[in-house]
Amino acid sequence: MIRTLQTIKIRTMKSFAYLSFFLILIISCAESEKSSPAEDDYPNGFPYGNIPREKPNTHLSKAFERVYEGSYTGLEVATNELFSNFKYTPLKGFDYGKKDGQISRRDASKVIKVNGKYYVWYTHRDTPTPPNAKAGNDTIPSRDWDLAEIWYATSEDGFTWEEQGVAVPRLEKPYPGWRSVSTADILVYKGKYYLYYQAYTEMPGGPGRGDDCPVAASVSDSPDGPWTPSNKIVVENGKEGTWDQFIIHDPYPLVYKDKIYLYYKGEMGGNPRVRAQGLAIADNPFGPFKKHPLNPVINSGHETALFPFKQGIAALVSRHGLEHNTIQYAPDGVNFEVAAITSLMPIAPGAHIPDAFTDSGNGRGITWGLNHFRDVLKVGGNSQSYSILARFDCDLSLDVHDPLMKETDIFNDSSINFKFGLTEAQLKRLKEATQ
Repeated sequence: MIRTLQTIKIRTMKSFAYLSFFLILIISCAESEKSSPAEDDYPNGFPYGNIPREKPNTHLSKAFERVYEGSYTGLEVATNELFSNFKYTPLKGFDYGKKDGQISRRDASKVIKVNGKYYVWYTHRDTPTPPNAKAGNDTIPSRDWDLAEIWYATSEDGFTWEEQGVAVPRLEKPYPGWRSVSTADILVYKGKYYLYYQAYTEMPGGPGRGDDCPVAASVSDSPDGPWTPSNKIVVENGKEGTWDQFIIHDPYPLVYKDKIYLYYKGEMGGNPRVRAQGLAIADNPFGPFKKHPLNPVINSGHETALFPFKQGIAALVSRHGLEHNTIQYAPDGVNFEVAAITSLMPIAPGAHIPDAFTDSGNGRGITWGLNHFRDVLKVGGNSQSYSILARFDCDLSLDVHDPLMKETDIFNDSSINFKFGLTEAQLKRLKEATQ
């Protein structure tokens, strides 16, 4: 009896296995027939004209799979809300003296509007000499942002600015920032104003650790100050052996998901250095900030600007890395993907972001801000630099539609391209190769 039951059980299991096999075979055939070219939406090839608004039932290349399944917010650049080109305008109101490198303004913060006026903070350097990486000391800056202070300016229209003077001076030794304070950004939180900045405790560009720098902060009841420094490091360097053990630059705070999301640039060393973007999160402006376990959250970029967009965060990723010259988007503020590829992106952009701190869950995007351009001087055979502030405009807004900002076929004056010609070493190599 037991053997009979076992035989029946085995036969039943075999029958079930055969039945399952045939069901899978039937379903596979049906799926194969469904996606066969004979029954595709476009059996004669991809259609002419506008790209279909819905993903078609047809075989697609990886390139067109990305159109429908990637992070793009539109099916063409004209309809992609996260694509824009950028246009630049000189600013009025800033004096650069003899333009010999002694006066420099760079690294603009986000632009905020308070009581009908725009405010911006930036790195300001006024030294007896231009920067000199080989001769830096207590009076000669080693870099453009060395021996600097944080100044601010106001404007009625965003084009003409009135410089108001120092906001955060260099601090007293040994507090963070005694050597230099630079690259400030602004946070408005619960009725107070907070400036985050790189706080140098040694000369930038020193041997071994490079441009070692943590983040400090100051607080005020008014955008006009006075500013009270925290007198402490707010975002610590990473642990030894981690990607941001030496360098935490360009602190960039936003209010998101009822917390303070502070993005920053780190460097992984290497030759050339690998730049990437990290994220630290806190409930309080002075911390403690907890670094995200998925850091770095962006694999490229230098001075990266970010802004609320729809329910997530968008980022302008320029200059360095595999994904430089891209605009990226993370619906959760962490997992970024490329949403657009563009060119001539602003250097160190500080955008006007009306909803940077509202945490509305429906970010509207940006249309303008300030950036800097670097002028390189040749002094005594050494390349030295200073920077000037400028304005950029774009259309990365859900509330604006400017077709001219969606153009991709942009021609530069030939003189600009020739400035990026071959070096003497390259010309020599090419001539030797033809001999």
